[in-house]
Amino acid sequence: MHELFYGQRQRQALTAVEQTLRALGGGNAAKARKAAAQAVDLDQIGIYSGLDTAVAPLADRLERGEAIDDAGWDGLVAVLGVGPLSGLIDELRG
Repeated sequence: MHELFYGQRQRQALTAVEQTLRALGGGNAAKARKAAAQAVDLDQIGIYSGLDTAVAPLADRLERGEAIDDAGWDGLVAVLGVGPLSGLIDELRG
C-alpha cells in the first residue's frame, strides 16, 4: 500500500514540475513558484529537491519583465537532468 502511495505522490510531483516549466514558459512567475514548491513537497525520492531554488531567480526575472535567457533554461536542465523534462524545456525556451 505504501508503494502505491509513494508512486502516486511521485507522479503528482512530476505533474507539478511540468506545471512549473509551463508557467515559466508562459511568463507566470507566481504559478511557477507555487508549482515548484508543490513539486518539492510531493517529491518522495529527492530528484526535484533543487527545483524551487532554481526557479526563484527565473521567477524574479519574469516579475521584472525580463525573459528567461538560455542560461536560465540550462540551469533548469542541470537541476532536472536530461530526459523528457529537458525536451519540454527545449520546447518552452523558444
